[in-house]
Amino acid sequence: MSSLASQFGQSFSDHPLRMGFLRWQCRVRQMAMRDRDGRPDDAIMPEVFLPGQSEPLGAIITVMSKTPAYSVTPELDHMAAKTNDPAQRREQAIRFLAAGYYQQAAEFSDILTATFPPDSPGAAQIHEAGRCRLVFEAYSQRFELDCKVWRLAPHNLLHKATMAHNRLFNPGIPGDTVVLGFEPDWENSTSDPKIG
Repeated sequence: MSSLASQFGQSFSDHPLRMGFLRWQCRVRQMAMRDRDGRPDDAIMPEVFLPGQSEPLGAIITVMSKTPAYSVTPELDHMAAKTNDPAQRREQAIRFLAAGYYQQAAEFSDILTATFPPDSPGAAQIHEAGRCRLVFEAYSQRFELDCKVWRLAPHNLLHKATMAHNRLFNPGIPGDTVVLGFEPDWENSTSDPKIG
């Protein structure tokens, strides 16, 4: 990851598509929390296309984290530690995320993340490719994001935020879970209908 993106968890692009995508993601993620008990759909689960491939490798569940200035990772960790009851933990997480969490798109990093099981061949394939296209298509909107792929180290802020988020929904997630980061190249990404 570029040193600034790595340190601050965002690409610092001012491309209009960037903010349009973040606003859309905030809206669809809040809908998932409020209307579907946090269950992801195609708006959150893009298909992954590796370079030169016309068929998708598969779909992944993405996480959108806040930038360090607005991070709530300690709060997410605290929620996970408060109870051993998975149902209660999930209910608290949904309540927290459905409230005001997704209200301000500008507070979020444009670097999406996804978790994979340890030693996942799919994660290895995506990481080795170095780039991929994430295709989101839902609610009459399509985004094709050309992304640089990073394997995030456990000390990375986005890795920590992703694991804290996912522990709320999957308390048994292994500590050595692979977290990949997807940094969009907004100049080479598209939307339909066009945004920006």
